[in-house]
Amino acid sequence: MGVTRSGGTAGGPAPAPREIRVDIGELVLDGFRADPDRVAAAFEHELTRLVRERGVPADGPWTADVLSGLPPLPAKLSARRLGQELARAVHEGLSGRGEVTS
Repeated sequence: MGVTRSGGTAGGPAPAPREIRVDIGELVLDGFRADPDRVAAAFEHELTRLVRERGVPADGPWTADVLSGLPPLPAKLSARRLGQELARAVHEGLSGRGEVTS
């Protein structure tokens, strides 16, 4: 997973970023039967909401190869809830409160 921010100027204070891009190369969800497209849609919606409401530190760009420290999630979790939980874990990692390793 790579995360980049755009915005800012050389030599001056960086204005609020206009774009945050999250690229997820592969997401493996063993043991879940949720529709991957619905998980992805819920993930995108929740991560967008979290970034808009809570922001992320301005000292990016960030790169993480592995996101760990996820709470145990029931295998019968809905696609929406699974996407939300994954987005919260990613946001925590971007905010320096999660366990992101590279």
